[in-house]
Amino acid sequence: MSGGASDGRSLVHQAVQAVRDHIKDNDLKVGDTLPGEGFFAEALGVSRAVMREAFGALAALKLIDVANGRRARVGALDGSVMAASLDHGVATSQISITDIWDVRRTLEVRIAVLAATERTDEEAARIIALADAMVAAGDDSDQVTRHDIALHEAIAGASHNALFLQIVRSFGPMMTMAVPAAWRTRDTPELRRKMLVHHRVLAQAIADRDPAAARAAMDTHFDASIDDLLESIDQSAV
Repeated sequence: MSGGASDGRSLVHQAVQAVRDHIKDNDLKVGDTLPGEGFFAEALGVSRAVMREAFGALAALKLIDVANGRRARVGALDGSVMAASLDHGVATSQISITDIWDVRRTLEVRIAVLAATERTDEEAARIIALADAMVAAGDDSDQVTRHDIALHEAIAGASHNALFLQIVRSFGPMMTMAVPAAWRTRDTPELRRKMLVHHRVLAQAIADRDPAAARAAMDTHFDASIDDLLESIDQSAV
């Protein structure tokens, strides 16, 4: 590592990159410990204050895990970083909720196919249990929402693609608002029952190791969900 700011970047920016380079160059994995701020400060020729700010920035991005009383460790993938960016994009009108649901549909159809192929028996049992829990929740929209989010994350986990799981997790905060809004548009027991049936059919297709049925079920689910979402947006604009 070398100091200096000849490339015009701030010292903190350079320090952040130096820590990232150290992780990559030393083939560090999740949970591995990093040298302290003093090590990097001396190697880069910068102050501890610069390194403290760099460590803070890396921790905010979840690239490192910093806790009081112990050394910094390499962080794990965390969908909350993507979630914050998506929330910012919606809040500043750079993207819309319908944009996100369109991306969700594209990704989650593929995820359903993979889950039907790759899931373990334990994962299949959890997916079925979550779909059944949605039914058992009845008209409790908070419980339905909680189980709905968990179901989609469980399906993503069963795809055995870690990136898919983190992307789906990043949708969670928006689902906590969108799912109840869409639920309110289902103003009859029959409409609510049909929504719950869509989830149960999807879960069963994955449990049956039927990728074609899983694809079709996820498509059907999103057809209904997007219609409900658009209706809830229209109602809120009235």
